[in-house]
Amino acid sequence: MHQDLSAKYDLRVPRYTSYPTAPHFHPGIGPDQYGKWLAALDPAEELSLYLHIAYCAEMCWFCGCHTKITRKYAPVAAYMEALLAEIDLIAEKLPARMTARHVHFGGGSPTILAPEDFVRTVDTLRRRFVVRPDAEIAVELDPRTADETYVKAMASAGVTRASIGVQDFDPEVQKAINRIQPYSVTADVIGWLRKHGVPEINVDLVYGLPLQTVDGLLDTIDKAHGFSPRRIALFGYAHVPWMKKHQRLIPDETLPDTDTRWQQYTQATARLEDLGYVKVGLDHFAAPDDPLALALKEKRLHRNFQGYTTDTADTLIGIGASGIGSLPQGYVANVGEIHFYLDAIRAGRLATARGIAIDDDDRLRRDIIMRLMCDLEIDLDAVCAEHGADAAQFDGALAELAPMVADGLAQVSGRRIVMTDQGRTLVRAAAARFDRYLKRGEQRHSKAV
Repeated sequence: MHQDLSAKYDLRVPRYTSYPTAPHFHPGIGPDQYGKWLAALDPAEELSLYLHIAYCAEMCWFCGCHTKITRKYAPVAAYMEALLAEIDLIAEKLPARMTARHVHFGGGSPTILAPEDFVRTVDTLRRRFVVRPDAEIAVELDPRTADETYVKAMASAGVTRASIGVQDFDPEVQKAINRIQPYSVTADVIGWLRKHGVPEINVDLVYGLPLQTVDGLLDTIDKAHGFSPRRIALFGYAHVPWMKKHQRLIPDETLPDTDTRWQQYTQATARLEDLGYVKVGLDHFAAPDDPLALALKEKRLHRNFQGYTTDTADTLIGIGASGIGSLPQGYVANVGEIHFYLDAIRAGRLATARGIAIDDDDRLRRDIIMRLMCDLEIDLDAVCAEHGADAAQFDGALAELAPMVADGLAQVSGRRIVMTDQGRTLVRAAAARFDRYLKRGEQRHSKAV
């Protein structure tokens, strides 16, 4: 893409892992409201569960996650006692022992847990929920803090997918982001996962990092492909030092400029496709027979707080400090400060700090944004008809896409939008035209590319 286009459209817009997005959650939704929403769920509905392990052994300077650093295990142990108690609190609010079909451990770093605590947590989930025999149990894994004992415990607990955090194999880039992770460390962990029977392996990479070059990124992709992962995620580094103070340790002058980021993304994408991966949405790549690639082909792809997924559950329950949940009635988010989270749970109450109730207009716009983000195309007449809504209300938004059409980034025919291959990286900018909450020019979001 030409440099003037990349500068023109590299706007700060949401990632749209939800709609409305998290900055619009408010403290008017608290524990009582969340409890009522849980109690009103259909007992026959299947749930997804997200567990946030809010600790890491070391701070990676590029990190945008909600985490706290500790070298001691006592704070982690205390946190896990509260997390298990929160599972019990939530289960008691539900109308029945409900079925879970997806379980995701994120962080922070789930691999900071003692193996026995990880197993105990999965056992608690199985006791409080009916975890389907074919449920996906996925864990985000930091190779620097995972040993073979931990991997063996994961396998014994029934983990089906591990997402390996790599970012970049270049030692200079690793030094610049304070994440020293030799290739051999990653290779060992993947070897243990295969040895102990964890079937699905993902690798997470990042472009736009300090000191990162196009050639270095392509070398990282080739090395990652050597592990034969089923999926590779290629995320753009979100430099938001006004929100994440530790990112100030990364000097601005070490970051690639907008045009270099475009080159990194486009050349990396081309390399991944040459290696046989199917491009899924904005930033995921999957083997052609992987469920994610099949969901894309069949237009069943979904997007939630973990990114692109095959999980279409209407209810995602977030557990742990800063955990975010999605229910038919709206969104809820736990308090992020760990000591406040512990206080709430120890007092026997849910730790909900904010959220937002959604209405029919939100649901319609959420579907529009979801389909654009997942399929990179949408028929507004068809989606509006499903919601019993008049598609004419979005004619103004369609008109706002005219510059993208003129620049060859999108095609609009009637009320049908198709992002071109050149424009797919800017799908967030197109989706933002349907976001009635977004204030133009806000700096709270990361760049679109």
